[in-house]
Amino acid sequence: MSKAITLAVVLALVAGSTLAAPVAPTGQVNINTASVQELQLLPRVGPALAKRIVDFRATNGLFKAPEELARVKGIGEKSFARLQPLVSVSGTTTLKEKVKSPRTSTAKKQS
Repeated sequence: MSKAITLAVVLALVAGSTLAAPVAPTGQVNINTASVQELQLLPRVGPALAKRIVDFRATNGLFKAPEELARVKGIGEKSFARLQPLVSVSGTTTLKEKVKSPRTSTAKKQS
């Protein structure tokens, strides 16, 4: 009888952890048509960076590929890698809520 209870507890814990897993964001932002507000839905993109993207687009024309986003001041390799799965240069903007960027620990590991 105790094996059955143990199995039930383990299954409940596994099911609970599956339900608590973070949901991957769905949707994309078209960087050629998105407004400042829509661009701010992207992780780590605030009002200033969103405005720089719109200004860059107005000055240089439409983005031909998502990789061109790295030409905007403030978007480096790491930033672009985080944004790449969420941006496109065609279609409609379908991302509807802010994507949170996972926090990385800044605490040093102790040996």
